[in-house]
Amino acid sequence: MPNTASSTTSLHSKTLWQELVRRFSKHPIVGDQRQNEILDLHLTLRFLTLLLSLAVLRVPAAQANVEYVPFPTKEELRALQLLAYECSRENETGSCERTRLTADPMMDHPRLPAACKDAVWELIQASTAVDTNTFQRRDRIDSPARRLTVVCAKPVKPQQQTPQFPGKA
Repeated sequence: MPNTASSTTSLHSKTLWQELVRRFSKHPIVGDQRQNEILDLHLTLRFLTLLLSLAVLRVPAAQANVEYVPFPTKEELRALQLLAYECSRENETGSCERTRLTADPMMDHPRLPAACKDAVWELIQASTAVDTNTFQRRDRIDSPARRLTVVCAKPVKPQQQTPQFPGKA
């Protein structure tokens, strides 16, 4: 006599499986094939989406004609520094205006670091002629002018040193 509990369980699981297949597929006999088709469609759509996004990202890079903008030379930075010193010392409208006009294009320079642009901004803001030339005013102009040649100069790339092992010459 067969075990009725195990046969009932297998019969129940078999009908449960058939019910699930019937509910989730149009054709109960080919349910696995339909799942494979859906999976293939899903993977194809993901692949096409990836290709499309890569193509979209590549277009701006190909069209971008970015010009190389070199760092200001040491001479240009020194000239601006001397104009700033003249503005702080002489307290004349002409020299302060020349300082601001020379420094202004540096604010739009794409390669200058933020520390340099901060110094240039301070210089532009402080370079105005006033009635009395106080030490505080001169210091507000001289301080960023002194920093220009340090923070705005082209950075020097350090050269890698080969490690020296003791005992090897």
